[in-house]
Amino acid sequence: MVLYFESCNPEYRMYMGRDKYENEELIKYGFPEDVWFHVDNLSSAHVYLRLKKGADIKNIPPDVLEDCVQLVKANSIEGNKKDNISVCYTWWSNLKKTAGMDVGQVGFHDEKLVYHVKVPKRVNMIVNRLNKTKQERDPDLAGERAMRDLEDKNERKKAILEQKRIEKEQIEEKKAQAELKSYSALMKTDKMTSNKDAPEDDDFM
Repeated sequence: MVLYFESCNPEYRMYMGRDKYENEELIKYGFPEDVWFHVDNLSSAHVYLRLKKGADIKNIPPDVLEDCVQLVKANSIEGNKKDNISVCYTWWSNLKKTAGMDVGQVGFHDEKLVYHVKVPKRVNMIVNRLNKTKQERDPDLAGERAMRDLEDKNERKKAILEQKRIEKEQIEEKKAQAELKSYSALMKTDKMTSNKDAPEDDDFM
């Protein structure tokens, strides 16, 4: 089962696995726009925040970020009891899973893409608010990821077709401009007359 939570901002949704086996599934079928949270150097839940496509991890609203770190702190047996802990977060795509790792364990492809935030203490008001929104579901994670990939593929295909349409219009516009310029030059040539074509002046004595 996967646990879903509503942030203080309705545009953002958080979710996490109930145990390490569900965490393994979330690691496998995460979305590229998912941000992963975990308590530094302590056992904790894997909390995910789903951002909109194209969003920047550095621009997560402060109140939403606070919801995430409070949720992950509250779901760490040891971290929940301590003050001044550190929570790390990074893109789902930066998570690295190797054959020798335990179930639910991950590393990082690039440590430079891992961010850290200090959490002075548990804020019960936030944790209680989040727990009131908790919903337990049994989603088809593989199916959801496949659907997301299909939508992404269709969007890329649409963007390519649109780019080709624009390029075709540009080529046709350049061609039309060239033809217009050529026609204008031809008309100008037709209107020109030489001296020999001009009528001779009559001589008057």
